[in-house]
Amino acid sequence: MTILKTTLFIILVPGSVLGIIPPLGIQPMGGPSLAMGPWCWLAVPFWLVGSVILVWCARDFVVRGVGTPAPVEPPKELVVSGFYRYVRNPMYVGVLLTQTGTILWYGSLAQVGYWLLLFVSVSLFVQLYEEPHLRKTFEAAYEEYCRRVPRWIPRLK
Repeated sequence: MTILKTTLFIILVPGSVLGIIPPLGIQPMGGPSLAMGPWCWLAVPFWLVGSVILVWCARDFVVRGVGTPAPVEPPKELVVSGFYRYVRNPMYVGVLLTQTGTILWYGSLAQVGYWLLLFVSVSLFVQLYEEPHLRKTFEAAYEEYCRRVPRWIPRLK
C-alpha cells in the first residue's frame, strides 16, 4: 500500500508541478523567449536525471524510510542513503533539474520565472516546515545529518 501511496503522490504533486503547470499553464502565456534552436535538446538529459532522482528517492522513502514522500505519511526512519548522502533535499533538486530542462526546451523566460518561484517556495517550505519537523522527529540523528550533508549543493570531496 505504501508503494501505491508513493506512486500517487509522485504523479499528483511533482507530476502536476512539472508535467501540467509548465506546458499547459505557463507556456501559453507566451512572452519573451530565448531562441534555443537545436540546443533545446539539452533538455532531455535534465529531464532524465531529474526523473531518476525523483523515482530513486521515492523508492528510498518506501524501502529505507518505511513511509512515503507525502507529509501526511512521512518516513518512520531517517533516510540518509542514496542521493540523500549528497544533499538533504534531492527530490527538490530533481524537480528543479527537471524544470531546468523545461526552460531549455521552451526557451521561455516565463519558465525561468517559474523555476525561481519553485526554488523560493521549496526553500521556504524546507526551512519553515520540513527541517523543524525532522529535528523534532529524529532529534540528534537529524542534527548530525545536517552537519554532514548540505541542503542543496553537494560538497566536492
